Amino acid sequence: MSATGLEVFDRTLQDTNIWLDEIMQVIGPDRKRAFHVLRAVLHSLRDRLTVEEATHLSAQLPLLIRGVYFEGWRPSSTPRRERTQEEFLNIVGEQMHGIRPASPMEGARAVFSVLSKHVSAGEIAQVKAMLPKPIASLWP
Repeated sequence: MSATGLEVFDRTLQDTNIWLDEIMQVIGPDRKRAFHVLRAVLHSLRDRLTVEEATHLSAQLPLLIRGVYFEGWRPSSTPRRERTQEEFLNIVGEQMHGIRPASPMEGARAVFSVLSKHVSAGEIAQVKAMLPKPIASLWP
């Protein structure tokens, strides 16, 4: 039986919960916290990519996560120019304000691991190629 009456919504809810479950395996069993970490890392990554590459990545995200990904996006101010891992993780940390303390590095690695599992290897390679090596090294 359909939870929402629309298969597309049921599927995106299921996929989103799978992603959150995988993040919680790394950061702990708090779904709300996992959601905030996912959003913080996705926004930080999105803003570091070109508009074209950010859009290409979004095409492979579940519908609900794609909406979160684009929430508040200002394409005219991207890509940001963080060069070091520390600068990137500071942005992730700023995005995670207001949630129970979480390590930006742990959060970034958890989300990048989930992306690597659910997004095509070719797309991940393109995303990583756009990032400076210190930031790309956060990927599994």
